[in-house]
Amino acid sequence: MFSISPVQAMNFEGRSIYIKRDDLLHADFGGNKARKFYHFLHHDYSHVTQLVASGSAQANSLYSLSVLAKQQGWKFDYYVSHISEFLLQHPQGNYAAAIQNGANIIDVRHLTDAENLDGMHLDDAMRHIVSSDPSYADKKQLLFIPEGGRCEYAETGIAQLASEIIQWAQDQQKKQLKIFLPSGTGTTAAYLNKQIIQQQAKLLLMDVIAIEVLTCSTVGGDEYLRQQFSQLVDEVYFPNIINDGHKYHFGKLSRRCFDMWNTVCQSGIEFELLYDPVGFLVLQHYLNSNTVSATDILYIHQGGVLGNKTMLPRYQRKFSHTV
Repeated sequence: MFSISPVQAMNFEGRSIYIKRDDLLHADFGGNKARKFYHFLHHDYSHVTQLVASGSAQANSLYSLSVLAKQQGWKFDYYVSHISEFLLQHPQGNYAAAIQNGANIIDVRHLTDAENLDGMHLDDAMRHIVSSDPSYADKKQLLFIPEGGRCEYAETGIAQLASEIIQWAQDQQKKQLKIFLPSGTGTTAAYLNKQIIQQQAKLLLMDVIAIEVLTCSTVGGDEYLRQQFSQLVDEVYFPNIINDGHKYHFGKLSRRCFDMWNTVCQSGIEFELLYDPVGFLVLQHYLNSNTVSATDILYIHQGGVLGNKTMLPRYQRKFSHTV
C-alpha cells in the first residue's frame, strides 16, 4: 500500500543532513503511524467489528485509526483522559477529522464509574471499561490498540522502514550513518534499532556500514524512555538516548521550540510542532558537542503535521507580539 518514502537533503547547522520523508507515505497514514499500523492493513482482521483505542484528543494516532476503522467498516471507540472545552466548542485538527470519520471519542472523566478509573493509566482504564461494559461482550470481535500504537504489531511496518534505510545506505555507499528521531513512547526507535541490528547481521553488513540509532525523549525524560524500551525489546536493542540538558514538558509551549520549528521549516519541509522542535534542538546540541563531521545524519520525519492546525494557533496566540 505504501511506496518507499524518499530521502531529501537539508541544510542544518551549517552542514547537510538527510531527511527520511515518512510524512509523504500516505495522506491518511503519514509518518510513524503508517509504519505502526502497517500490520493491520496487510493481515486478515475479517473477524473484527470494532476497534478500541486510547490516547489524547489531538493525537495523530486518533486520526489514522479513524481512517483505518472507516476503511475496514469497524466501529471505533477512542478513550481520552481529557477534552478541553475549547476543542469541544471548536473541533479542529485530528479531533475534528476523526469525528468526521465516525470516531466515538469518550472522555473517561464523564463515565458513570469515573471514580474507579481515577489514577489509572489510560490504557488500563480502557481495559477495565471493556472488561466490565456489556456492550463489549464479544471480545473476539474487538481489536485493541494501546496509546500511540505501542504494541508488538508495530514492529511489522518498522521492519520495512529499517529495510529501506539499509538499502538506501548501501545504494549511497554510506560508511557511517546515524539515524535520529525524537521519541514519545519510544516504540519506533526501539523496534527500528532492533531491526537495523538484526537485518544488518543477516545481510553480513555490520562491518561494512556502521549504523547507529539515536533518539531523545519528548515525554517524561530519559529514564522513562528506557522503561518504555524495556517493555518492547531486550536491552541489547535499546537505541542510544541523547539530550541537550533541558527537560521538555510534552505539549507545553516553548519559545525555543517555536524558534527551532520556524528555522527548520525554512528548508521548505513542514515539520510538526510537538516532537520535531525538541528533536532538532537535541540534534543541534549533539552536532555542536561531538565530532561527527565524517558521519552522515538521517533524520526520520515521522509526520503529524495535521496537528499543526491546532498547535500553530496556540503558539501564535502566546507569542503574537513576535510572530
